[in-house]
Amino acid sequence: MEYAHLKLIHVSCAAISYSLFVLRGIWMVHGSQMLLRRWVKTVPHIVDTALLASATGLAISSRQYPLAAPWLTAKVIALAAYIALGMVALKYGRTRSVRIRAWLAAQAMFVYIVAVALTRNPLPGVQI
Repeated sequence: MEYAHLKLIHVSCAAISYSLFVLRGIWMVHGSQMLLRRWVKTVPHIVDTALLASATGLAISSRQYPLAAPWLTAKVIALAAYIALGMVALKYGRTRSVRIRAWLAAQAMFVYIVAVALTRNPLPGVQI
C-alpha cells in the first residue's frame, strides 16, 4: 500500500479513535447508560487495531522506527501514557473525579502526540 494511503488511514483512524474517546468520556461524566452498549465496547478496539496496523505500516515504509527516530520514540511513549490514562478514565478510576482528571490528562496527551507527529520533534515548539 502506498505511503499516502497508509497515512490517510492512520490519520482517519486517529480522528475517529479520539472522537470516540471524547464521546465515551462525555457519557462517563454524565453517567450515561450508552457506555454499556455493545458497539461502544467493540468499535473503539476495531478502530484502534486499524490505527496500530497503519502506524506499523507507516514506520516500515518510511524506515523510521522507535528508538532510532527520537520523535517516534516520544510518540510511542506518549501513546502508552494516553492508553493508561484512558483506562483510568473509562474503567479503572475509583471516583468520578479521578476519572474526569484522567480523561482530561489523556486529551492533553493526545494533543502532544499530534503535535509531535506534525513537527516530527519530541519537543514541539522548541527548536532543536
